[in-house]
Amino acid sequence: MAMEGSRHLWTTAIVASATLAIVGAEIAALRGSHYVFKPLTTLLILAMAQRLPRTGSADYRRLVVVGLLLSTLGDVFLMLPFDGFVFGLGSFLLAHIAFLAALRKRGGWWRARWSLIVYAVIASLVFAQLWPGLPRELKVPVIVYVIALAGMAAQAASVWREHPGRATRVAALGGAFFVASDALLALDRFSAPIPMASLWVLATYWVAQWCIARSVGDEPVSVRTRS
Repeated sequence: MAMEGSRHLWTTAIVASATLAIVGAEIAALRGSHYVFKPLTTLLILAMAQRLPRTGSADYRRLVVVGLLLSTLGDVFLMLPFDGFVFGLGSFLLAHIAFLAALRKRGGWWRARWSLIVYAVIASLVFAQLWPGLPRELKVPVIVYVIALAGMAAQAASVWREHPGRATRVAALGGAFFVASDALLALDRFSAPIPMASLWVLATYWVAQWCIARSVGDEPVSVRTRS
């Protein structure tokens, strides 16, 4: 009961911080709150992951924390006054690699083949929409990033099917929300503006991060005993 209360407190703090960050992104007069609360929100999610019960793999937790740290760095690059998109892209690419490595600790590589097919189709459809508006110098980096993101989300879904449970299910949701967030961000930037883009992009992004962090706290027995 005490642990559930602690989780609710962390989630409440994360939601409050995220709300202030989104309001600051949407209202120019409050932009200062965006600069403070955007990285703070991801750091709160990281702190939550660190404070969850240590019932799972230490390596899984460690890699998720590394991914969250890299995500925080990406947050900073994407909100700076100058165009730090490439640096942010690189930071999130490394974050997805860390998340992918964590997910490998819980299951084989993409054993549920349907997950690869589903995310390959989604990635292809989004990329086809982006391609005409992508600057030439970004085409290759974005291709690499999309492959890494789709691969991470597909691995999360595959591990869930391989080892059903709350931890793997919430990680799979995290992968799906990450794809949704990055698709919205890319479409808004390179295809057509999305009304209140910051709200949709950041809300789905932090849901994704919360889910991935939350997956640290529980681990199915089938995962713990995996050779």
